[in-house]
Amino acid sequence: MGKIAELISDWSEVWALLIPLLFLMFRGNQPALLKPVIVYLCLALILNLFGDVIADFKKPYHFPAWLQSNNPIYNIHSVVRFACFSYFFISLPQPQFKTFKKVIVVVFILYTIINFAFFENFFYFYHLSGNILSVESYLLLIYCMLYYLAVLNDEDDAAFKGPVFWIVTGLSLYVVINFFVFLFYVPMITQNMILALHIWKVHDAAFIILCLFITRGLYATTGKYATA
Repeated sequence: MGKIAELISDWSEVWALLIPLLFLMFRGNQPALLKPVIVYLCLALILNLFGDVIADFKKPYHFPAWLQSNNPIYNIHSVVRFACFSYFFISLPQPQFKTFKKVIVVVFILYTIINFAFFENFFYFYHLSGNILSVESYLLLIYCMLYYLAVLNDEDDAAFKGPVFWIVTGLSLYVVINFFVFLFYVPMITQNMILALHIWKVHDAAFIILCLFITRGLYATTGKYATA
């Protein structure tokens, strides 16, 4: 029973994505502004499935040397997630902070280039990039805060019932919970691998919460952004 629970936990980054994706099969007519989120769900499923297959089957099936680590997958996932949600936030019909949102994209691109050119190896096998994941979380949180500020300035109570609100709230919880996980994960690996593995389960739980909130957002059909 313990092994089954551990298996379910280990594969949570895959099956959690199936919750909103399966829901889309029955409620596929979604607002156009949610397309970046739907694209993210599809790409995340491919990346996470690939990553978990590497983690669980690399030894039994003797994968080649370049497939002996799934850490680069997490770095790719970080870039994909930031790209999709940046497009999502910039596409929202909120004229406030439009330029600032684009500046955030430039900051992330420059940081990513500098980080992997001078400080970390994008394809490093022994651990994922805590730098890129923590910076991504911080910048996504700024996007979320800008969204809330814009909604409060508009004084639109209906927005708090719409699909964007639920998705942004889920993303806010995910990045707030995981910022310190990402920031200290690499040092923890070098100091206490067992503790690091347990801490990563916090990330998995937050990812499930994100997927549940996205599902709730896909279900919502009211509010300013429901049909944009």
